Amino acid sequence: MTLRFYDTASAEVRDFVPLIPGRVSLYYCGATVQGLPHVGHIRSAIAFDQLTRWLEYRGFRVTVVRNVTDIDDKILAKSALSFEPDFEESPDDIREEEWWALAYRYEQAFLKAYDTLGVSRPTYEPRATGHIPEMHALIQQLIDRGHAYPALDDSGDVYFDVRSWNRYGSLTRQKIDDMQGAPDADPRGKKDPRDFALWKGHKEGEPTTASWVSPWGTGRPGWHLECSAMVTKYLGTEFDIHGGGLDLRFPHHENEMAQSQAAGHAFANFWMHNGMVTYQGEKMSKSIGNTVSPAEMLELASPRVVRYYLGQAQYRSVLDYQPTSLQEAAAAVERIDGFVARAVRTLSDSVVSGAAELLFGTHGQVPDAFAAAMDDDLNVPQALAALHDTVRAGNTALTAGDNAAARAALDSVTDMLHVLGLNDVAAPARDNQADAALGVLVEAQLGARAQARATKDWAASDAIRDTLTAAGVIVEDGPDGASWSLKRG
Repeated sequence: MTLRFYDTASAEVRDFVPLIPGRVSLYYCGATVQGLPHVGHIRSAIAFDQLTRWLEYRGFRVTVVRNVTDIDDKILAKSALSFEPDFEESPDDIREEEWWALAYRYEQAFLKAYDTLGVSRPTYEPRATGHIPEMHALIQQLIDRGHAYPALDDSGDVYFDVRSWNRYGSLTRQKIDDMQGAPDADPRGKKDPRDFALWKGHKEGEPTTASWVSPWGTGRPGWHLECSAMVTKYLGTEFDIHGGGLDLRFPHHENEMAQSQAAGHAFANFWMHNGMVTYQGEKMSKSIGNTVSPAEMLELASPRVVRYYLGQAQYRSVLDYQPTSLQEAAAAVERIDGFVARAVRTLSDSVVSGAAELLFGTHGQVPDAFAAAMDDDLNVPQALAALHDTVRAGNTALTAGDNAAARAALDSVTDMLHVLGLNDVAAPARDNQADAALGVLVEAQLGARAQARATKDWAASDAIRDTLTAAGVIVEDGPDGASWSLKRG
């Protein structure tokens, strides 16, 4: 077993060896809870959920930290009603509320979306507002080491001095002089326009509840500082993996890495970034009306189908949404579920009675091709190919009456679905009397249809298929015989 992941900092795929044998520490950036979740947020969470599940499958004990940014300029602006409704929100939803109440309301919306789509809860999910003392300590370290300074205009701001750190820009391979100024504060108080805020002094018009006493005056933390303080508290000054969306590389992760390393922390051993979600080849934008929210996707398809779609691409690649994307994902899920349902119905009572265990446990039985793909920088497309190959082999075994091979295929499919997080959204098959009765009836019809086809009675074959279709049963013919599944929705 050799795990290999792409490291953004070194721009290469490297062998992954955890800092502590048998244990992995993972931090990935969660939401700034200023609005409802969009598909980019959810894709990122699914990607790092797949990573966590695979590491656990490989036998590692994984500590996962996903932060919540619950204090931010945009949160304050929205709480003051200076915003447009988000996705499925209507203008009637806009209401004046305290910034912390707004942040909490949206935090719950994120948790609901994560839970609906089977994203495992992290080990720790700290809020920025709960870690102000740790941020003060980090700022003081940077000032003492000559890498930060109080603002020159007595605003109460504190800035990171980018020119004091000779490795600034190394994560994104940029030169300081080629960068634009940091837009997080008035540049008049900065030594260099690119210096970024570690602490923001309280401004007139801002709620007093959004400020904390500090050695530099009342104020609140800068965005980049928050993650450095929280990850250090929960994972230490050196940890295995830092993740997040590709859009966070600059300035957020560049600044986070610079301030942490300047404080003397080794920080992340690997930087992993997931790609964006586009709409028919274009960047999603509310201004041009080409956005699609997780809630809108869930109106069109089941949570398992949405999870399959958002998790089907290699995590670093662009995932392009097309009008047919969810239909294609639904067809793939139906093929998998059709085999699982058929196997549970067909195999012995011992298999059926153990179905619940099968659906949620792992047994180390994923195919070599699946394991090789996941070890190779989470190559989910190749892993899915192995999954569908196993489904086809399982259907072949069922048709041939080879129950041992069918059972092995069922075990393997179950484990692969668990690693991909699909069994934690909804179980792919149910074991009850209604399902059993339906299975007997459908299988009898398919048997009669197979006999009609064998005698070339195509009219009878078509009539049986039409009857099943009218009843909501989808029949698919393949080289290994006919399989069926229920039409969803």
